[in-house]
Amino acid sequence: MALPTIGSVRKLWNVTCFVKRFLSSEPATYTQNKENLIFSGIQPTGIPHLGNYLGAIENWITLQEHDSAVLYSIVDLHSITVPQDPSVLRQNILDMTASLIACGINPERSVLFQQSQVPEHAELGWILGCLISMPRLRHLPQWKIKSGQKNESSVGLFTYPVLQAADILLYKSTHVPVGEDQLKHLELAQDIARSFNNKYGDFFPIPRPLLSSVKKVKSLRDPLAKMSKSDPQTLATLYITDSPEDIILKIRKAVTDFTSEVTFDPERRPGVSNMVTIHAAVSGMSVEDILNQSQGLDTAHYKQVVAEAVIQKFTPIREEIQKLQTDPGYLWSILNHGTEKAKELAVPQYQHVKKLVGFY
Repeated sequence: MALPTIGSVRKLWNVTCFVKRFLSSEPATYTQNKENLIFSGIQPTGIPHLGNYLGAIENWITLQEHDSAVLYSIVDLHSITVPQDPSVLRQNILDMTASLIACGINPERSVLFQQSQVPEHAELGWILGCLISMPRLRHLPQWKIKSGQKNESSVGLFTYPVLQAADILLYKSTHVPVGEDQLKHLELAQDIARSFNNKYGDFFPIPRPLLSSVKKVKSLRDPLAKMSKSDPQTLATLYITDSPEDIILKIRKAVTDFTSEVTFDPERRPGVSNMVTIHAAVSGMSVEDILNQSQGLDTAHYKQVVAEAVIQKFTPIREEIQKLQTDPGYLWSILNHGTEKAKELAVPQYQHVKKLVGFY
């Protein structure tokens, strides 16, 4: 598989030059600049599931087509807050890279890179961590949930929201695509930016959230819970590389209720409503149009319709992922290329931070 063409590299270089000009502007200028610099990250947990795609990746694809500077990072430093097998982690990084590219993330229009290969993320995280108190971190909902599931939680699990703030602020990001469950972490990044600016001078813009309009996809086996890779029930989660047979089986076994009519009422009929949400998201149809087209269908037959829509959506993506997985060298080259571009942006910013802090 060929590396990016000279033309594609030139396009990416043009984007990089714009970002460098934007980032090098004085604080009074960036607050007035109407251009967006978007940053987002995703952990390398292997193949994304349906919720990952609809809640994050699909939004990333749209953003790269409409904004001048977009950086997407595979945040592998975050992944080691829980135990990892090195060989599995390495493969997960490749699988996530293949998945993002197959879904439509275009390295010619965005900077796709590997977080751990840009050391300024971790170094800035240390500086920012010295500006925030332990009680502030203890109030974050994710810490309360995750620490409650373990007898001994790691320091990394406790402080990873600070590293997340460093990921965002390192590039002077103006906007961050987030789900509602991550808003508290973005608020932390905003607070840290203000603390830094108050202490060392106006340097970081205050990043703003870009909330996805897609409703959360629920577990197929428990429509009151969010779809998750950690769900022990194998039929609960739809992966974008599932075979047509697996998709049909999982949706056929999805929990609904004993009413046969297809309606949308998340409070009283969460299972059927989850099917409608999935159908609308993968087909691009409105909920109203789906309900009109589904009149006369019982839920069993409607599940077949949903399965067919999911299969149609993800079959070409699955085939492209499988193709990309056969060429790990190409995937590493994509990451390495993006990482070099990310370094070109990160290093000058971090050098400026070090000077402000007084390191030289």
